[in-house]
Amino acid sequence: MLILIAGPYRSGTNDNPELMKKNLEKLESVALPLFRKGHVPFIGEWIALPLIHLAGSQQPGDKAWEEIQYPVAHRMLEKCDAILRLEGASKGADEDVKVAKERGLPIYYSLDEVPDAEKK
Repeated sequence: MLILIAGPYRSGTNDNPELMKKNLEKLESVALPLFRKGHVPFIGEWIALPLIHLAGSQQPGDKAWEEIQYPVAHRMLEKCDAILRLEGASKGADEDVKVAKERGLPIYYSLDEVPDAEKK
């Protein structure tokens, strides 16, 4: 499965770059274990951050940021098979879950809930 990893990135950081980096590291910490379960992990920031930079964003929340940050995950949810929602307050991740529910996608709340992929 292609699985979106959703959780806090900007939330609770007061736009502090170091705290945002730590949040991204927390999201990334489950990517390799998901891969080893036979899935393809995806984090919206992996695509959004380079695009935001290319669009000329100067700070989180500016026009370029808003144009790209959340729409990337929502567009990717059209391709994803499931979502892994990590704990922590996050308006964006909550919106990702809402969209996933509307699409009928499985939503996992821990790595242990994600089934291993069938071996081929």
